[in-house]
Amino acid sequence: MPFRLFLLLLLSVALPAAAQSVAFTKDNFSDNKDGLREANRELKDGDTEYRADPPRYAAALPHYLAAQQFNPNNAALNVKIGDCYLHSPTKTAALPYLQKAARLDATADARTHFLLARALHLSGKWREALAEYQQAQPVGGNTRNGDAETITATDLQRYVQQCRNGQLLAAHPTRVFIDNAGPELNSPDSDYGPVVSADESTILITSRRAGSVGGKKDPEGNGYFEDIYQASWQGKKWSRAANLGAPVNTDDHNATVGLAPDGQRMLVYVGTNGGDLLEANLTGTTWTKPKQLGSRINTRSHETSASYSPDGRWLYFVSDRTEGSLGGSDIYKVDMEGRNQPVNLGPTINTGAGEEGVFMAPDGKTLYFSSEGHNSMGGYDIFKSVFENGKWSEPENLGWPINTPDDDVFFVTSASGRHGYYSSDRPGGLGAKDIYRITFLGPEKPPVLSQEDQLLASRLAPVKQTVLAPAVAVATAQVTILKGTVTDAASQQPLDAAIDLIDNTSGQTIATFRSNATSGRYLVSLPSGTNYGIVVRQDGYLFHSENFDLPAGAAFAEVIKDIPLKKLEVGTTIVLRNIFFDTGKATLRPESTAELERLQKLLTETPALQLEMAGHTDDVGEAAMNQDLSQRRAQAVVAYLTQHGISGARLTAAGYGETRPEVPNTSKGNRQLNRRTEFKVTAK
Repeated sequence: MPFRLFLLLLLSVALPAAAQSVAFTKDNFSDNKDGLREANRELKDGDTEYRADPPRYAAALPHYLAAQQFNPNNAALNVKIGDCYLHSPTKTAALPYLQKAARLDATADARTHFLLARALHLSGKWREALAEYQQAQPVGGNTRNGDAETITATDLQRYVQQCRNGQLLAAHPTRVFIDNAGPELNSPDSDYGPVVSADESTILITSRRAGSVGGKKDPEGNGYFEDIYQASWQGKKWSRAANLGAPVNTDDHNATVGLAPDGQRMLVYVGTNGGDLLEANLTGTTWTKPKQLGSRINTRSHETSASYSPDGRWLYFVSDRTEGSLGGSDIYKVDMEGRNQPVNLGPTINTGAGEEGVFMAPDGKTLYFSSEGHNSMGGYDIFKSVFENGKWSEPENLGWPINTPDDDVFFVTSASGRHGYYSSDRPGGLGAKDIYRITFLGPEKPPVLSQEDQLLASRLAPVKQTVLAPAVAVATAQVTILKGTVTDAASQQPLDAAIDLIDNTSGQTIATFRSNATSGRYLVSLPSGTNYGIVVRQDGYLFHSENFDLPAGAAFAEVIKDIPLKKLEVGTTIVLRNIFFDTGKATLRPESTAELERLQKLLTETPALQLEMAGHTDDVGEAAMNQDLSQRRAQAVVAYLTQHGISGARLTAAGYGETRPEVPNTSKGNRQLNRRTEFKVTAK
């Protein structure tokens, strides 16, 4: 026998026949008619859901999976299962079914190739996806279940470009740890939309888990109706998330989309009126019933997400309104205290595709948002843009593995910029979508002994691994977090006090916050580049002032400052931290004006009040010179007050030089504290 013929015969015996699709017929399952009957019943029930308008993919999927258990080798059924998964929170589960469908049907149509391309794309298999997209052309006008499903050449071109973007971004991954936030926050159902306070002490999430206030299940099979849950940081992990209950959560969908830096105000999304944004306030330990934000923000269009500026004055939000739109959903900015209409952020940020999930960082200039445009690798990717010199920088893709080919939306950061939070569907999760914590590692360390860099926590292994190298220094956010507790100085009981944030250069009050009525806690976010005056006030108490002069570029810092407010009593002394003099001089600087006006107002509103103005210095220089300087500075304050209508009989000036230090003169910081102006109540 010729060797060639022998080889062909051998191969025909050794190689199995090509896989073929197996139909649900009696001929194929003559030995299991009852099983076939039940499988066909599941197919029929699945098709009823699948062919609904709109299709109910989640409801169809269990029926199809049951039928597939009986007959795993039907190409059309595997396509339907893959399609259902592509319309679910776990899109990557579609891939093995669509790959099997392609193996079972050598003549698979363009739509099957398109669905397989999408599954490969969403799994980060860029090269294979590109090959399938080529076979998917043309798909325009293709039908599914009798309904037109048009995939245009423009759609395919966009997907192809996204794959190419993904190849480039995955080749240079962002150095991060991506850790599942754990069972304290995550459930077997979908958990998403995390928002955190600036200091990461509080987190709020949206969940479809069991135990919702209304107890209703989504008719499309996507778990329960949405409710909002809250947890607090316990030092090493989050407390177990607790349902906020009524009045925030109702028997309808309720989702959180934004949180003020101090955690005292929350933005809530509800599905009424096409989708509106509401606001709830934390009063003590209880959230108020969310209220509408007004017609300038909420329209008959879809308003979906929002974020406060650090001072609470501005609101950044997403809307698909047509007026002023650049296409799809756009990001807008509006002055919550004004009357002007919202302003579109413009073409640098907004594209002809959709934008979503806006978040303004506590530094007041770094905007995070998700977009289907720019150089997305698929669906929505998270981008960052910085507002400097009057314009937005070109949006920067946060990169792989933070961004995936699926939708990555609703990303927020802590004030430090060290950590970010978002939801994602990743292998090894606890349910559908889970909350993840991102730790940014900063620049790459130089290689050691030519070993490959192992600092990336990959998308396929999201839990932090011990083999990873330690983090290196990270460029931190340019913001200072000031927080603490406001109390009554005598009783030490918490106080609900007003906290004014003042730009000392302009003398304008930037914002006013309040400490929590139950705990007395407060938090203020201070972006770098401003000389801030902080004034804490409450009826029946003398005001308390602090100063934070933060030059542009000042790195992140967190300052804890507990503030005991003193009642207006004879002998009480208050330091005026926002009275400024040039070095060695007694001329009041313009930045002192706001503090002097507060003092003038106090004296005007309390006609019997008499004060001693006292000047103090550190121990640098001769004692006699310090004594003279402190006296002249005290007299300068008295002179200002008398020139502005306060009787000189109510005021005295005293210079104490270096004789009464507040703290030991052992450091530069301490000496600065000792150089101060204060007043003492001498009569009331």
